[in-house]
Amino acid sequence: MALFKGAGVAIVTPFKENYEVDYEKLGELIEFQIANKTDSIIICGTTGEASTLTHEEHLECIEYTVNKVNKRVPVIAGTGSNCTDTAIYLSKEAESHGVDGLLVVTPYYNKATQKGLIAHFTAIAESVSLPVIMYNVPSRTGCNMLPQTVAALVKNVDNIVGIKEASSNIAQVAEIMSLTQGNIDLYSGCDEMIVPLLSLGGIGVISVLSNIAPRETHDMVAKYLEGDVNASRDLQLKYIPLINAIFCEVNPIPVKAALNLMGYDVGPLRMPLTEMEPANVERLRAELKNCNISTI
Repeated sequence: MALFKGAGVAIVTPFKENYEVDYEKLGELIEFQIANKTDSIIICGTTGEASTLTHEEHLECIEYTVNKVNKRVPVIAGTGSNCTDTAIYLSKEAESHGVDGLLVVTPYYNKATQKGLIAHFTAIAESVSLPVIMYNVPSRTGCNMLPQTVAALVKNVDNIVGIKEASSNIAQVAEIMSLTQGNIDLYSGCDEMIVPLLSLGGIGVISVLSNIAPRETHDMVAKYLEGDVNASRDLQLKYIPLINAIFCEVNPIPVKAALNLMGYDVGPLRMPLTEMEPANVERLRAELKNCNISTI
């Protein structure tokens, strides 16, 4: 059984003005998501600025989210690292806090060969009993997991069950689904390509857009899976300009700006990320308005 079907939110990590994690605000965001049909909460991913969290903060965010969600939807923890031992440590700790699954990104900066990727993901998965979703995002990591590698891991490691695919290469995704005979839980990692990946057998998205439009992102997937492809496609196309706006600077700069414009006061970004350029803020504000999302 899949960890979830539908739209999972790659939720932001709100900070206070002194850059401490704002757990009260995180709780408000979680409630907003669940009230608007989000199908899963993904905590401490790229959008959650995990790379700037200490290990203690990382695990505290995971524990808080598990307790706040309280089994209402699945909680998936980002536990990837470019150090295999660190990823194993975070994964074991996340399991002890009661998460439902793990999202593990390919190693970044030091990269890895395809042989190294197989060794890395196998070691992490075998250290826990939880289902693992691999995360392929070469534009951020400089490391692309080839379809043959994905297929080998899914075949040979029982608890590697899925992939968040953010290569933006639809031919690569098609080859993954061909080599695995569709025996993999495929999630889009690109909000602008939700429907195309669903058409290849995908079951959902791990989404940045869901932070600001959770119900609509849920509906985009749900309508497709229910057979209403036209309605799903229409939602995909409607939100393309807003999706472009929330990726016009590096994620999560624009989506945190959007939440602040919406009055959620998720606070600043941790360096090296900096605040959004004023012209891009106005572009973002306009696209939120075009999608009938209220701003302050």
